[in-house]
Amino acid sequence: MKNSILSFLSLSALLLLTTIAQAEKYNLSVQPILPAKNVMESYKPLVRYLSEQTGHEFSVVAYREFLSYWVKMRKGKDMHFILDAAHFTDYRIQRKDYETLVKLPDTVSFTVVTSEDNFIFEMDELVSKKIATMPSPGLGAIRLNQMFPNPARLPFFVQATDSVDAANKVLDGSVDAAIIPTPLVGNYPSFNAVLTTEPVPHMALSASSEVPASVKEAVKKALLDAPNTEKGRKMLTDMNIAAFQDANTELYAGFADLLEGVFGY
Repeated sequence: MKNSILSFLSLSALLLLTTIAQAEKYNLSVQPILPAKNVMESYKPLVRYLSEQTGHEFSVVAYREFLSYWVKMRKGKDMHFILDAAHFTDYRIQRKDYETLVKLPDTVSFTVVTSEDNFIFEMDELVSKKIATMPSPGLGAIRLNQMFPNPARLPFFVQATDSVDAANKVLDGSVDAAIIPTPLVGNYPSFNAVLTTEPVPHMALSASSEVPASVKEAVKKALLDAPNTEKGRKMLTDMNIAAFQDANTELYAGFADLLEGVFGY
């Protein structure tokens, strides 16, 4: 009997050590729409949930602004999983052999806003005025450039590190307008919406070809099954997300064309 117990304990220990040995560390990179500290905090529930469900260790990686994010993305090193906009997702599918797993629900757009004391109804009124924007190749900056095709009639673009910074520049009067993600407009009741861009599929989670297929499948299953488990529902509630949706390459096809003219594309 004693030998049987010892054998069982030895086998259990061996299985535990095997599981630990097989566990890997993966980075989850998130585009810098929000300040880096906000990104780190907002996505903690997601990486904690994925770590619990897959047995691997997931960590959030945040970036200071879009320029450094774009440079890092082009190199592609250690960016195992990435959650970001449609044009970047399609770029990595085409150029970096990434696979799209899931997406946030619905679509996303950007809105040009001004303060309540500066009502503007047409974009032409912003020619030669200051507009805060996150730098290219962020989707907001790309959309803003599309609004002013005439190089002789341009506003002054004021760089913001993130969408919160852009909004604050409107509040403190240092700019006349800003372009920010439409969902954030509701956080600023005093803002006047001038124009909202055409919506695109919401942010997608894509995985590098360096990630084993079994890990990709485990991540996808865990996220799609989240509404059906207590831990999953808690994660979704903490992130203020109804559910993750299935996604594929075709859904994001063509959006990389928005990067035409961006250095390095």
